[in-house]
Amino acid sequence: MGDLLVFVLSGLVSGALYALLATGLVLSYSASGLFNFAHGATAYLCALTFYELHSGLGWPAVPAALLVVFVLAPGLGWGLDRLMFRRLARVGETAQIVATIGLLVALPAAGLWVVELLADAGAPVQPAENQFGLPGVGPSPAKSWQLTDGVGIDSDQLITWVVTALVAVALWVLMRHTRLGLRLRAAVDNRSLTELRGISADRLSSVAWMIASGLAGLAGVLATPLLGLSAHDFTLFLFVSATAAVIGRFASVPLAFAGGLGLGVLQNLVAGYASFAESVTGFRTAVPFLILFGGLLVLTRRARAAGVAAVDPPPVDHLAGAPWSRRWGVWAAGAVLLCVAFYTVTTPFWSGLLAQGLAVALVFMSFTVVTGLGAMVSLAQGTFVTGAALVAGLLMSRGWPFVAALAVGTCVAALLGALVALPALRLGGRSLALATLALAFLADQVLFQLRWLRNGDAGWSIPRPVFGPVDLSDDRALGVALVVLVALVAAGLTALRNSPSGRAMLAVRSAPAAAVASGVSVLRTKLLLFTLSAGLAGFGGVLYASYNTRITATDFTAMTGLVWLAVVVAAGVRRPQYAVVAGLVFAVAPRVLSDYVTASAHLPVILFGLAGLALANDPDGYCAAVPVRWARRRAAAAPAASAASRGSAPDPSGAPPPNPRASIAGAADVALELRGVTAGYDGGLVLHGVDLAVRAGEILAVLGPNGAGKSTACRVAAGLLPVGTGAVYVGGRDATRDGAVRRSRAGVLLAPEGRGIFPALTIEENLALYLEDADARAAVYARFPRLAERRRIPAGALSGGEQQMLALAPLLQRPPAVLIADEPSLGLAPRVVEEVYALLTELRDAGTALLLVEEKAAEILGIADTVAYLSQGRVSWCGPRDEVEADRLTEAYLGMAT
Repeated sequence: MGDLLVFVLSGLVSGALYALLATGLVLSYSASGLFNFAHGATAYLCALTFYELHSGLGWPAVPAALLVVFVLAPGLGWGLDRLMFRRLARVGETAQIVATIGLLVALPAAGLWVVELLADAGAPVQPAENQFGLPGVGPSPAKSWQLTDGVGIDSDQLITWVVTALVAVALWVLMRHTRLGLRLRAAVDNRSLTELRGISADRLSSVAWMIASGLAGLAGVLATPLLGLSAHDFTLFLFVSATAAVIGRFASVPLAFAGGLGLGVLQNLVAGYASFAESVTGFRTAVPFLILFGGLLVLTRRARAAGVAAVDPPPVDHLAGAPWSRRWGVWAAGAVLLCVAFYTVTTPFWSGLLAQGLAVALVFMSFTVVTGLGAMVSLAQGTFVTGAALVAGLLMSRGWPFVAALAVGTCVAALLGALVALPALRLGGRSLALATLALAFLADQVLFQLRWLRNGDAGWSIPRPVFGPVDLSDDRALGVALVVLVALVAAGLTALRNSPSGRAMLAVRSAPAAAVASGVSVLRTKLLLFTLSAGLAGFGGVLYASYNTRITATDFTAMTGLVWLAVVVAAGVRRPQYAVVAGLVFAVAPRVLSDYVTASAHLPVILFGLAGLALANDPDGYCAAVPVRWARRRAAAAPAASAASRGSAPDPSGAPPPNPRASIAGAADVALELRGVTAGYDGGLVLHGVDLAVRAGEILAVLGPNGAGKSTACRVAAGLLPVGTGAVYVGGRDATRDGAVRRSRAGVLLAPEGRGIFPALTIEENLALYLEDADARAAVYARFPRLAERRRIPAGALSGGEQQMLALAPLLQRPPAVLIADEPSLGLAPRVVEEVYALLTELRDAGTALLLVEEKAAEILGIADTVAYLSQGRVSWCGPRDEVEADRLTEAYLGMAT
């Protein structure tokens, strides 16, 4: 019983730290949709700062901790949100994962480099890297108390428990009993709708990142006595705490917090009572990763796939259809020049360095397969490299020739990749990345600890091969051979990409649901990609180890794979030639920096990590951005082609369509006006010179078939979609450049297609977001007793009609200047539609200008004052409701008169 209590109490300490980190992960993910792999690095940086302030500069522990937790950590979160996270939230998940992994690599190195610079400047700082047994916030040495025989606690543990409990209470109060917490939860539920209600989602995102970073800083300070100053251990702690975030579905702070506490206890119990695994080297240290992997498999739910729209569209290939000389001429010339340089201008040192870059480029090409073709982020590539190289070294020590050992090592890596992929491929995105990382750590802790495989700390010798007169022990010969191999692999991957199998792979990457509908097996395709990628990593790994002439089990760890991923994706992961550039940069840059900038080993790591920042602007990498920018410059320099302007669709009567602005020109009561607006998505125009205007106390009904541009016009009017050309006026003021938040604060409210509510919030909370005054909410309940009866239930549990009533009811208490309603009758019963239209009429009578978009013309014509027909992105007719004719209505929908 005593042992059980000891395990539980010590587990609650690590569990409290897991809970703090997991809560920060959930908050930041909920506010921005971004999973921060660098969360543990933030905790490490804060722990490092606390240690230097306290032990180096001599600050008292409590002031140092308060400065770190309440100033440094939130400031770091705010700065990263403004510089990086906001833009990353708008790019694909692969770029998000890699950019934050780059930050994970860069932040600890940046902290250590600053300590080095301060030490060189004579500041009284302490050695910081891999320090253990450090003091915490409490007394040093820690005080201890005996609870029962053999069961005790110390002051560091007690402080961790008390602080964690206080944080839990504070978070509960913040999220449930403050207006800020309500807005944060609303942003989690529906970010765009939050902005449509005049609440800046970007500001909420900054607040969430500040709180999350503060929690990471607190965890770092509290964990200093437990973990010391090891960036590796803090990173591992973060990845294990991700299991608690999964328990909370990346949305529930209470579940994530409780999951973290339970995870710490479970980890200790498994490690303490798993006596059956005592003979397995490294099992106890691997328990957290077993829990992480198992938790991901059990708890992660895949979103239902639907539709055929590309979820990850490839960038435009500006060289498509160009001759071979234009597409490959530069690369071929570069390869020839590099081969010549090996025997003419490079010194032996630089020949070796370039050969190393080419060897690692083969490994980097494996990312082109799994991430470039498959859109899967594998964090286990270092494992495949180590596994293949160790097997090849083992076989060569038994007398096998190099080529045979290389082939077997490659096959073993491919098999290992398949074994990793089979259980993990049901996951996707960040969950797949975390699962592969958990398996990589398991391999480091257990598989590569097997004595017969690792051969102790010395590892295996992998001598360079000799093929007849070609001796690859000469770096020049090895460099030329690697150029040839790299060229062959690049050509093979390009041929694969252009083959029917490659097109199937790209289809799976871009639109999995559409690929399934076309008869492509997504699981089989992904398994093939993962296996091929692992085999290629193993092939490159054996050659890389051959360059070094030796391999040990610690040469290429899971953390090494994280650095590789950041480097290659920052260069460009969709084309194999970009991986070659990344490999050469990875080999050459550290030496150049050492010779000309600083001898510190931290600066290259910082730069490699921060290269991920570029992904916020160029998600396909800096190499891929070069041809894109060249093409844009050529397009901008080319003379504009003259094109005949297309007129509006003809009116059935033969008269030109009336200008909706002409009839109200100079009117002082125009609430909303679109003048000559063009707008669209991803360069494709949907609206072509739209003119619409609505006055206060008027209902303008916009009719038209599917695809006419009605919803796009609503988004432009509300500020959700920028205007290409033309202008938007609100109350006579030019609001063209205003976003959704400023438009909403100016009185323009959009009721989006579907329901403009927050499903996870209660009815009371939905009303409180718009009506801060309790008396105003009471008036709503008096008008709608059904809402009053169910005020404490989530709005998502209401019927469709009740949800629409909830969306419109608060507007009666505080009528907006303009209401834009996109298909308010969608999915409602006829009786409910009548009630909704009655509310809209009441708003008109209160002086609100209403722009109503509908596909069903019959009902809306009963309340409209003015009608506009939209067809193919143009206003084909606009006029009073009394002038609407059946032929005109038929043509608006069918393109022909009856």
